[in-house]
Amino acid sequence: MATSATSSCQVFSINPYENHPSLSQVEAEVLWEYAKLNQHIKDLVIQTRSLSDTPDETMLTRLRILERKMGLVLTLFKASVWGVVNEQTISAHPQDGSYSDIH
Repeated sequence: MATSATSSCQVFSINPYENHPSLSQVEAEVLWEYAKLNQHIKDLVIQTRSLSDTPDETMLTRLRILERKMGLVLTLFKASVWGVVNEQTISAHPQDGSYSDIH
């Protein structure tokens, strides 16, 4: 793996096609640009694989906090809905005076 890291650094500083007998100077420059682009893509693939293989701990922590907050919001929402329904039930039957459930 150390040789590929060394060769990847060399691609950006040394043109491996510079003195090739079958290539003109322009062709060597174009091939060098393709080699640099290829190395950038390889580096990008390595980075995306490492990101997709391991979970992002900070994201997991944030999502857990959000999950707890959403649970609290849901509980408060249910309590509010229950309060509104209870008030409607009481206001619908004010003469009864009892708080029994209506079926």
